[in-house]
Amino acid sequence: MRKRSHRARAVTALVAAVVLGAAGCDAIGGDSPGGPGGQARPSPTPSWNTRPDSVAAVGDSITRGFDACSVLSDCPEVSWATGSSPRVDSLAVRLLGKERAATHSWNYAVTGSRMADVPAQMARAVAHRPQLVTVMAGANDACRDSIAAMTPVADFRARFEEALRTLRASLPTAEVYVASVPNLKRLWAQGRTNALGKQIWKLGICPSMLGDADSFSAAATLRRDTVQDRVEAYNGVLKDVCAKDRHCRFDGNAVHDFRFGTAQLSHWDWFHPSTDGQARLAEIAYRTVTAKEPVT
Repeated sequence: MRKRSHRARAVTALVAAVVLGAAGCDAIGGDSPGGPGGQARPSPTPSWNTRPDSVAAVGDSITRGFDACSVLSDCPEVSWATGSSPRVDSLAVRLLGKERAATHSWNYAVTGSRMADVPAQMARAVAHRPQLVTVMAGANDACRDSIAAMTPVADFRARFEEALRTLRASLPTAEVYVASVPNLKRLWAQGRTNALGKQIWKLGICPSMLGDADSFSAAATLRRDTVQDRVEAYNGVLKDVCAKDRHCRFDGNAVHDFRFGTAQLSHWDWFHPSTDGQARLAEIAYRTVTAKEPVT
């Protein structure tokens, strides 16, 4: 009787185990690898690759090194993104090394570009199948002849989303580093201390912010504040759109918040980054790209 009772308990335990197994993961809180209904659970979001092996850059004059080496001229060798100058130590050189950066980085930024131009630049960059694409655009959307001519925020969003769709159509897992739009009002405040720079501004550099540089009238102040508000709205768009793409990192407003001084401004126009300013931008980008966790 004792042996039979022991055998009966063993059979009962076995049946219970089979029943629980047949009931699936619900009995233990739904954590089974199979997931509800026996379907495979989605894989976790892949970790960010802090060491991509190729870099493409899109954007505007800042990424072209405009006015960093000579007046009203591009100087891509000092570009924060892909430049070769040791004085900058660009993002591409920091990530890839000097030799590989020379063959595996590409700069498709164009001076004067607005966000509306970025989708076409992105299409050209995609042809190289880069593992990382850098985006810095938006300053020219705010730097217009008047505040009325600034790019509407909705249009800015639509063009940025189009640029990411262009990338994702061919490279669904390529990483994207998005730099915030610089604080244009701070650049005005720093640059206006130089008489030569203000003469260059009169040639048409960012009239919406830099026009009547020495005026503190109510109208001039309102104009500058309106431009600054638009820049902040653009940065909100960049952050929001990038957050919806698991392979995109926004810099957390690091470029916008960087306190550019006269040493970081071009001594040709006192507005664009100097070689030193380009180096600071490279530092910000490298820090963001190589961080284990995204900036919040």
